[in-house]
This record gives sequence, C-alpha cells and structure tokens, in this order.
Amino acid sequence: MTSRHGLYTSKIIKAGALLADTKSLLSHWDLDCSVRTNLQRIQRENIFGKASRSRVEDILPIFRQRYLSEPEVMRALVVLVKKGFSSASLDRILYFHTARTDRLIFDVVTQVLSAMQAQGLVDISVLKIQNTIACWVRDGKATTQWGDYTIHRVTRGILSTLRDFGILQGAVNKRLAPAYLPVQAFAYIAFYLRQHQPSGAKLLELSDWKLFFLPREGVERFLLEAHQNNLLEYHAAGTVTRLTFPVNTLEEYASVLTQR
Repeated sequence: MTSRHGLYTSKIIKAGALLADTKSLLSHWDLDCSVRTNLQRIQRENIFGKASRSRVEDILPIFRQRYLSEPEVMRALVVLVKKGFSSASLDRILYFHTARTDRLIFDVVTQVLSAMQAQGLVDISVLKIQNTIACWVRDGKATTQWGDYTIHRVTRGILSTLRDFGILQGAVNKRLAPAYLPVQAFAYIAFYLRQHQPSGAKLLELSDWKLFFLPREGVERFLLEAHQNNLLEYHAAGTVTRLTFPVNTLEEYASVLTQR
C-alpha cells in the first residue's frame, strides 16, 4: 500500500522532481547491496555534488519514499537507467511512481488538473489550487494543520514539480502541457498496475490513469498500440478483457522494454 492512501505531507517543499539526481542515484546503485548500504555509500561519495551535507540528508528520504520502498520497482528502475532507456519514457515513469507515493500530488492531478483538462481548460490558477489544498487540510487530510505560509509553499512546490515532470509548462504562469506518454512508458505502468489489479477490466478504470489525463477509451487505445508493438497481448470481447505480458516480474519487463 502506497502513501497516496495516507496523509498529506509537506516534503515537496524540500524536493521537487529531482530528475537529474534520481538518475544519478539509480546509475550508481548496486543491486547486490542493501538499500541502506547503497544510501550510505552514495551519501559518503556525494555523487550529487551538493555543497551542503544537510541538503543530501534532505533528499535521500525522498528517494527512499518514491523509488526504494518497493524492491521490484527499485530493481526495475535501475535496469532502465543502466541500459539507457529513453529519457522521455523514463521521466514519465519516475513521475508515475512519485505521484503514487505522494498522495497530495496524486490528488491535485487526478482531482483538480484532470477535471480541468476534461473541460478543455489549460491555464492554472495558483489561488484555486492553494484554496483546494487548504480545504483538504481543514478536512484533516494532512499530517498536521498547516498554516497559510506552509500551504502557499506546498502549492508552489507541487506546481514546480509538475512542471519539471512535464505535466505543466511555464516558468511563472503555468498551463497544462500537451498530454504525452510514450507507449513504452505506458506498457511499464500497465505491467505495474496489473500486479496490483489482476482484473483487466478493472485496470482500465483505475484512477491512476488520470495522472496522464487518460479516459478509459484512451487506455484502450494505448493497450492496442502496445499490443501492435508486441509489448503485451491485449484482447477484448464484450465484458471479457484479456491482458498478458511476456515475462513475470517488473525487473524482467524493464529489460524487455530496453530492447524494443
């Protein structure tokens, strides 16, 4: 169970997308060592080139939350990075795991931005996002009762993070970016979600797809495209949906994707 089922935290203030640092972490990862041993070595060697030791101490727990809490995810991501997987696809996968492990990011995208996109709206109102988060906090969805200053900083942090992940665009005035999801990234996400939702029919309805503004019909189109590219097998007849993959583990599937 991921933290999107838990309470909101303000960690986003200290860490945004961290794409370059994440790729450095994964490229230096030793799959034969434990998470603790890897993190200790990475901190000791300062692979991120941070001037402040405290800055490294701030971001390592973020990496642990996003990518290291599920061993199969960690191993799959290391494979993708070390085998030179497409950066465009990898960035979408890292965004997916980040959103799934940060409930506030997940809810902002799937409840607020997804509704905007469905209505054809593209301009982001910082005040609207901030007021929505304030309501959620008042409803007890955060770890503590945040003050206005914290809510403001969290809002800015989320919007900047979503811009760096390519979901939004614009340095000051932010807008929804054109939806973009490479089929290889879609296939990886479908494999991951299938492990958590074995029903092919129910998988099509998961709210996770709203992270990419995909309605059910969009998910079906991607499944057909992935099927045509021999990344998976998808067959639908009436209410019966059959979805299968060529391997059994996420790590193995990561290897498959890097070879296509």
